[in-house]
Amino acid sequence: MCSDTQPNGAEPVIEVRNLVARYGEQVVLNDVTFDVPRGEIFVILGGSGCGKTTLLKHMTGLLKPASGQVCYSGADITTLDEDQLAGIQRNIGIAFQSGALFNSLTVGENVALPMREYTDMPEDLIQATVVLKLSLVGLASAKELLPEQLSGGMKKRAGLARAIALDPPIVYFDEPSAGLDPIMASGLDNLILDLKRLLGITFIIVTHELESIKKIADHVLMLDGGKAVFRGTVREAQTSSIPRVRQFFERKADAHIRQHHT
Repeated sequence: MCSDTQPNGAEPVIEVRNLVARYGEQVVLNDVTFDVPRGEIFVILGGSGCGKTTLLKHMTGLLKPASGQVCYSGADITTLDEDQLAGIQRNIGIAFQSGALFNSLTVGENVALPMREYTDMPEDLIQATVVLKLSLVGLASAKELLPEQLSGGMKKRAGLARAIALDPPIVYFDEPSAGLDPIMASGLDNLILDLKRLLGITFIIVTHELESIKKIADHVLMLDGGKAVFRGTVREAQTSSIPRVRQFFERKADAHIRQHHT
C-alpha cells in the first residue's frame, strides 16, 4: 500500500512497492521496493543491463508494471487512466542521456516546447521564462543556436533547461555524465546541486559515474540482477558488507574478468 509518510515522519515524494517488470517472459525488475524523500538527489546505480532505465520508465509512467505500485504523494500512478497520468507527468521533468533535443528547433524553441504544449502562457511570458531557464543552466547566450551547434555538455544543459521549463518538483536525469570529459561532468554535477538548492527539486538520477555519485547523491539505490540489493547513503554504501555494493564502490572487476586479462 502507498502511504503519505515514512516511519520517521518524513514525506516521500515517490514510493515504489513490490515492482515487477517483464519484457515477454523475461523478468527485468523483481519485487523492487523503495522510497524517494522529497528534495533529495536520489541516484539509481548498477551494472549495464541491471534494469536502471527500465525502472526509470516505470517511475515516470512510460511503462506499466506486471505488478506492484508507483506512488506520487500517495497516488498510485499504475491505476490511473491516460488523462490522469498525463496530469501527473506534467509535474515531472525528464532529461534524457543525449539531450533529446529537436534538431529543427533552436535551443530556445526546444525549451519553450513544454510551455506551448501544456499551458496557455502568453508568448512574451514564454520568452522571458526561456531566458530564465537557460540562464539557470548557463546557456543564456545559446537561445538562438541549433542543437547541432552545441557541444555534448551544452546539449545536456539545454535538455535540463527544457526539463525544468514547467517548474516540476521532480526531475529525472538519465546518465547525465555519459560522454562528458571530467571537467564538463563536474560542472554538470555542480549545476544539479545548485538547482536542488535554489529550486528545491527532487532529482532521480541514473548513473554509474562513481565520482558524480560521491559528489551529489543524498541516497543511492543499487540494482543487481533485477533486484534492489541496497538503499542508503553513499557513506553507508562505501562501508556495506554486500559484496556487489563494495565491488562497485571499490571499482573491482569480477573475478572471471580479472582472470581473462591476466
